[in-house]
Amino acid sequence: MIQRFLDPKVLAGIANLELTAKTVVDGFVAGLHRSPDFGFSQEFAEYRMYVPGDDLRYVDWNAYARTDRLYLKRYRGETNTRVTVLLDRSASMGFQGQGVRKIDYARFLGASLAYLAHQQRDAVGLIGFDDEIRDYVEPSSRHGQWVKVLHGLNRSEPGSRTDFAKPFHHFQQFLQRRGLVLVISDFYAPAEEVVKTVAPLRQRGNDVVLLHVLDPEEIKPTLKASKILIDMETGEEMEVSPEYVKDTYRKKMAAHLEELESLSRGAGLSYFLAMTDQPLDEALRRYLVVRAGRF
Repeated sequence: MIQRFLDPKVLAGIANLELTAKTVVDGFVAGLHRSPDFGFSQEFAEYRMYVPGDDLRYVDWNAYARTDRLYLKRYRGETNTRVTVLLDRSASMGFQGQGVRKIDYARFLGASLAYLAHQQRDAVGLIGFDDEIRDYVEPSSRHGQWVKVLHGLNRSEPGSRTDFAKPFHHFQQFLQRRGLVLVISDFYAPAEEVVKTVAPLRQRGNDVVLLHVLDPEEIKPTLKASKILIDMETGEEMEVSPEYVKDTYRKKMAAHLEELESLSRGAGLSYFLAMTDQPLDEALRRYLVVRAGRF
């Protein structure tokens, strides 16, 4: 039953992105076995006395009313880190096979991960980019921050070409404190170029996760007859045959995925492939594993 609610096609029928994210996260959490290994829990862990300088948002005012003393409520899994979602909104993200558009799947992921981070009291922010930075929401844990991120995601429609180097150069200028950086993209660029561009974020002390979003038809396309295919970003045309897509194309795509994953691991980046026909719980699970292992 839970898996059904995490099905991208079911989620696409929910017009409200906020409701979509809550459906994904609440459904995922409901299916979790209790395990401190995930580092995720909003379960109450302990009280401790307030000391000057503590964040007043965590004061238990009910306890204060009863005891006339200030206590802070602490929660298991509380890490107070900064989570920044980097969303690729280039033209190729508008591709749709038999399931949902890649950009919609990416928005589901971004909204769900931002909501999960917000629930963990992390600062959360967003950068939407193609060959320029199109949206920037500075990470914050203030009330209403998640809504700001949602508004940015709602505005995220496929734009022009991807240029990894340019927006990532700007992003590093915004980076004031280390944290967790989640890059959601179809990574249609040479694997070496992608890793070379992203790796400096890791070298500056961030934990970086590459979430590679692809449609199943991009992995194993089928053609019954030769067709003219048009590049969604460059407009270039290319005639391809059924034999080409079944053999040469698939081998090239498999080699690209293998190289991207291998180079990412070598650079200390976490990488995983997220297919648009797969439930989103695996993405949430990987995110929590990273959180548990690095913070």
